Amino acid sequence: MTGPAPAPDPRPHPHPRPHPYSHPRPFRVGNASGFYGDRFDAMREMLTGGPLDVLTGDYLAELTMLILGRDRLKNPAGGYARTFLRQLEECLGLAHERGVRIVANAGGLNPAGLAGAVRELAGRLGVPARVAHVEGDDLTARHPGPGNLAAHAYLGGEGIAVCLREGADIVVTGRVTDAALVTGPASAHFGWAPDAHDRLAGAVIAGHVLECGTQATGGNYAFFTEHDPARLRHPGFPVAEIHEDGTSVITKHDGTGGVVDTGTVTAQLLYETSGARYAGPDVTARLDTVRLTQEGPDRVRITGVRGDGIRGEAPPPTLKVGLNRLGGFRNEVGFVLTGLDIEAKAAFVRAQLEAAFTAGTSRPAEVRWDLVRTDRPDAPTEETASALLRLVVRDPDQDAVGRALGAAAVELALGSYPGFHVLAPPGKGAPYGVFEDVYVPRADVDQVAVLPDGRRVPVAPAAGTPVTLALEDVPEPPAPGPPPRGPVRRAPLGLVAGARSGDKGGNANVGVWVRTDDAWRWLAHTLTVDRFRALLPECRDLTVVRHSLPDLRALNFVVEGVLGEGVAAQHRFDPQAKALGEWLRSRHLDIPEALL
Repeated sequence: MTGPAPAPDPRPHPHPRPHPYSHPRPFRVGNASGFYGDRFDAMREMLTGGPLDVLTGDYLAELTMLILGRDRLKNPAGGYARTFLRQLEECLGLAHERGVRIVANAGGLNPAGLAGAVRELAGRLGVPARVAHVEGDDLTARHPGPGNLAAHAYLGGEGIAVCLREGADIVVTGRVTDAALVTGPASAHFGWAPDAHDRLAGAVIAGHVLECGTQATGGNYAFFTEHDPARLRHPGFPVAEIHEDGTSVITKHDGTGGVVDTGTVTAQLLYETSGARYAGPDVTARLDTVRLTQEGPDRVRITGVRGDGIRGEAPPPTLKVGLNRLGGFRNEVGFVLTGLDIEAKAAFVRAQLEAAFTAGTSRPAEVRWDLVRTDRPDAPTEETASALLRLVVRDPDQDAVGRALGAAAVELALGSYPGFHVLAPPGKGAPYGVFEDVYVPRADVDQVAVLPDGRRVPVAPAAGTPVTLALEDVPEPPAPGPPPRGPVRRAPLGLVAGARSGDKGGNANVGVWVRTDDAWRWLAHTLTVDRFRALLPECRDLTVVRHSLPDLRALNFVVEGVLGEGVAAQHRFDPQAKALGEWLRSRHLDIPEALL
């Protein structure tokens, strides 16, 4: 959203910073938010826990953009992450005292509005903060359509860099890539040119590790049982010590909870990525050139495979645009089935509901049934004797999923299977969203840095010759040597492999890694696409692409279409595929005993 330019700030800058920087010490960038709703106290914890140059906050995700879009429909002055303002109210003076700059994408759909609110807050608190923001990502007017709420291009970090070079203390943006929150500050700090692809690639990798907060410091970690539970109960947020050549060390403030090791960093590197090329608006980072080394307790060094920098290539000629629209209305009923004849009870009530839909005039456009067998034979409690039959309906008409469904389900209360009850009566139906990504030429997006003094500076697209190969065209490396020989035992994959999974629109990725060379040889030979589909039957009829990253001892599987129209559509039980990797780890296969 383009807003009026702010009035020039007549106050002297409280701590002017020279440019370019020449400090020999590393550039310390911390993270205080991985999503809208993350730990509120994290900003204060990061500002008081140790030295930082820049503190970043990632507040946006595909689902968040939909939520903010609906917020802006109610209040045109809204559309940004209000939590960020409340955090700043506690921490703005603290950041000023410590000379820490703050960079966040909390502007959402209205970065100009948030920047204005931050200036108002700073004035009320008497803190001389210079505030800038980045515009140009909002392409909603160019993508009209029924139900369209927002269309936003994923910008890079150059607009952020311009704001910081011009003395901003706080920079807020709309939709930028998560890693741009680090590439922008690093570019400003070191004076990197837009074609410094290897250095930018290193910053992208560091930014990707930081972006999800405590997922890099032991949160959501596959091997959490190997660590002291008290240490993981309140993990600290991560810090990247970035060097001029783009290499970095991932760590955290001393004395904070959690753990940083090559496993936690590997897990986050694999999160929501695919193959060897990780393309973004600043640079295309080559994940197949990344090497991780445990440098000390809670310190992991990220370098290239030859001990130097990570390799980077020019960014692609297009920018990704996320389209969020209202898809219709959704409702759900959970029928509780207890004791004997579970399958028969499920079939009976399903037939009753289907007959009621057929007899009525408002059958929902989409009707989905799932029987979840949580029951046990001879169970000691009623809850463990019960299964759940989930009915999910969708339709463009709210009445079809609200009033019609409610009447059909509730009227069965005294005339259906024995023990009939539901988890909750159906409501009126809630709107659901659909996410779609499209691509536009970089030159079609007019990025602007709005500086603290009111100047509006156009930001040129990144330089260089774009990558011409498709992102999947990096050939898979040859298979490693033969797997270990000897006796095997039927056991869960997770005894030897970690995994982390997540969503990208309607697709999911599942990154799988192991920790020894012998286990890597076994994994690379064993976990083929066919074996992956067999272990996860929900993926059997879907396109699955495998990518190999030998230097991380990792495989990354992209499952196309498993999430339907994206997280907001709630297509499946786990709509963001957060636990898809843990399901995979729980599946049994023949594993060499030498690895167990």
